Amino acid sequence: MELAELGYLGLFIISFLSATIIPFSSDTIVGILTGLGYNVFVLWIVASVGNTLGGMTNYYIGKLGKVQWLNKYLRISEKRIEKAKTIVSKYSSVAAFFSWMPGIGDALALVLGMFRANMFRVLIFMFIGKSLRYAVIVVLVKYGMKLF
Repeated sequence: MELAELGYLGLFIISFLSATIIPFSSDTIVGILTGLGYNVFVLWIVASVGNTLGGMTNYYIGKLGKVQWLNKYLRISEKRIEKAKTIVSKYSSVAAFFSWMPGIGDALALVLGMFRANMFRVLIFMFIGKSLRYAVIVVLVKYGMKLF
């Protein structure tokens, strides 16, 4: 049985893992489950909460680590780390809003933890950013399907 066949539970697991350094595409699963007629509100909540908890896992890993560890053990390039550092230094915990972005989101959450950004604010802004992404996906798939 594949994770996608587990419905909401599979979506939660994939959403959680895709927010960590493990490459999964929760966006695709949200789109597929939307197309299959799953409840869009439940999909949105499950994906948003799972992805936010995965992002907060990165935050806590960052809180424990050193910049050198990110490159050595997690294979996050110096370029991505530097880009994330720039965003964090400019926007502080508000930068967590952008943790949904592919390519830099994981590093951003790690750097927020390393810089000890306010955990509650990181959680709030991270949830807002990630939930808006899933809302857009659900709406595009749900209403896009009506065009065909």
